Amino acid sequence: MRVLARRLSMFMVTACGLAGATGCFAAELAEVGVHGTEGGTRLELVVTGSVTPKVFTLGSPDRLVVDFPSTRALHPPALKAPEGLVRAMRLAAKEDGSLRVVFDLTAAAASHLESSVDAIRHTHWIIDLTHSAAPAALASVKSSVVTTGAPVVASPSPATVRSAPAAPAAVPVPLRTVASAPVGTRAAGARQLMIAVDAGHGGEDPGASGRDGTHEKDVTLAIARVLAARINAEPGFRAVLTRDTDVFVPLRERSRRARVAQADMFVSVHADAVPDRSVAGASVYVLSAHGASSEAAKWLADRENAADLVGGVSLEGKDHILASVLLDLSQSAAMSASMSAAEQVIAELNQVGEVRKTRVQQAGFMVLKSPDIPSMLI
Repeated sequence: MRVLARRLSMFMVTACGLAGATGCFAAELAEVGVHGTEGGTRLELVVTGSVTPKVFTLGSPDRLVVDFPSTRALHPPALKAPEGLVRAMRLAAKEDGSLRVVFDLTAAAASHLESSVDAIRHTHWIIDLTHSAAPAALASVKSSVVTTGAPVVASPSPATVRSAPAAPAAVPVPLRTVASAPVGTRAAGARQLMIAVDAGHGGEDPGASGRDGTHEKDVTLAIARVLAARINAEPGFRAVLTRDTDVFVPLRERSRRARVAQADMFVSVHADAVPDRSVAGASVYVLSAHGASSEAAKWLADRENAADLVGGVSLEGKDHILASVLLDLSQSAAMSASMSAAEQVIAELNQVGEVRKTRVQQAGFMVLKSPDIPSMLI
């Protein structure tokens, strides 16, 4: 929790190019997977932005090179042990802002490239390697990744990949991300902690506006995207965005999407404004007792909530008293966890930037009212 709090706070304060400032990058390399297959070796490179890599091979010694334009790796992945045709991996930041990933190969290889976009708009670039002497083996490689668009094919060496397929239309309910685990991270089957990142406002609701026309909805979306990338770079964590485009999402729908994604924590990002230019700094909010009480009353009164899981337990079929006790237990646990996490976040914020209020604030914000997901608004 403290690691996540530090990551979150450091990002919130150093929000650099969250809206495209000079020196920021279009994408980040979040994961690299290397897996042996029936016909050779599969590479999976996951990036958080819409960039198309240039892929080519070199000889003497044999290497596969992948160049991502305007991309960085905040937490460079490492190859823990040789796998199939890959004996080593190296990363290097180039002067033009691109990121080069070099795979040292045990033999000359042919490559086949395709891509897919997951539920939170991460692009998975899949490269299948086979011995150059047996290119037909590509047909026997069985894919373990579900693609969401037409494959992007690159010629063997050298080649520039054609444009990636357009990202699919936003779905009304975000799905849990399914991707190969980063090399050297948690054991297979271990459950990752899901963090729902909520970009405040959106669409017809611009939020606060700056003197030069900057809208809060754009700033929060930029922050949410990079924050999700930072979370995804942490072994054992996975982020899901409640919105990843400039669309309006009702407040209760944001909490519902987090619940559908089985989120373990909900973080709502805002960038408020006031006429007094002397007011500055960060604040962190959790749900107030009054807000919790009003939400509990609504949950118990609305039959539509009866089948929803609250703290892992359905209220359907429970009598009013038992349902009330179960809801209270779940809500109390969520509020306690919210306060604990929020206190760590604000303590970290106070170490790296200006904090408007050094204590966690409490309010009845609608997005904080989930009775079973620890939630905070920053």
